[in-house]
Amino acid sequence: MKQFQKVLVGLDLTEMDQILIEKTGKLVDLLGIEKIYFVHVEKDLALPTEVTKTYPDLLAPVDEAIERSIREKAQKFIPAKVEIDISVKEGDPMATILRWSKIKNIDLLIMGRKIVLEGSGTLSKNLAQKAPCSVLFLTENLKVKEIDNFLVPVDFSEYSHLTLSLMEELAQKFKAKITCLHIYEVPKGYYKTGKSYEEFAQIMLKNAQKEYGEFIRKNKLPEYDCKYVLKEDKHASKYILEIAKGLETDMILMGSRGRTDSAALLIGSVAERLVHLNYEIPMLIYKTKGENMGFLEALFKV
Repeated sequence: MKQFQKVLVGLDLTEMDQILIEKTGKLVDLLGIEKIYFVHVEKDLALPTEVTKTYPDLLAPVDEAIERSIREKAQKFIPAKVEIDISVKEGDPMATILRWSKIKNIDLLIMGRKIVLEGSGTLSKNLAQKAPCSVLFLTENLKVKEIDNFLVPVDFSEYSHLTLSLMEELAQKFKAKITCLHIYEVPKGYYKTGKSYEEFAQIMLKNAQKEYGEFIRKNKLPEYDCKYVLKEDKHASKYILEIAKGLETDMILMGSRGRTDSAALLIGSVAERLVHLNYEIPMLIYKTKGENMGFLEALFKV
């Protein structure tokens, strides 16, 4: 797999760091990772004046101490064949990681999602939206060697095609099953046709099934099992999460854009809401490389 050769892993000096480092190490061969950038960003690396006065012998620079700690963990879990680069930076965490992703031409950004461990995960959510590359969220409870089921939400757009093509390669490496999920809805003006809500829901279901068949044939993809869900009173992201839990999905993979978000600058609304909702199931948000580069250039005034 050539898509994810250069990976950036964001660390925050919590217990989640060891989980991320260990799981990234197990993904090296499966994703074809060749180089890993471990990045930690502190708003201020200087020790408080009171601390240095009280402990005058505490001379080791904070960034060097942090880097040494990260390297010790990395050497335990990352295969020796993988090149490692460790950076401890000072500044705004999101801006720094976005800049680093651009400078190093990163293929995949790996972040942690915490269920019970300390931390709000706000940085992860914001980076998912603005990163110029794909983003993989790893959870505390993920067992890398036991990924058996992937769920792929599809809307028959070009992004769905790209996502499923990637998924096919991933599934072969993991020896896992792929299940597609399509969410359809009844148009608001259905009553003008003289048909009931239930009758039009059946019409939309049959249309979705037909579209899926045409989508599979057009793109020469295997005919994966596809679940169809009628969207009624909830956001699509909630249906995706419910189905994923019901199927005991090990990982959700979805394109960052769909056909209704094709002109969006950042990730589509469904992917964005799912990132906000989902703390339990590992998830890969797939983006074409450099997708948000125009946004970053404006942000950094390159």
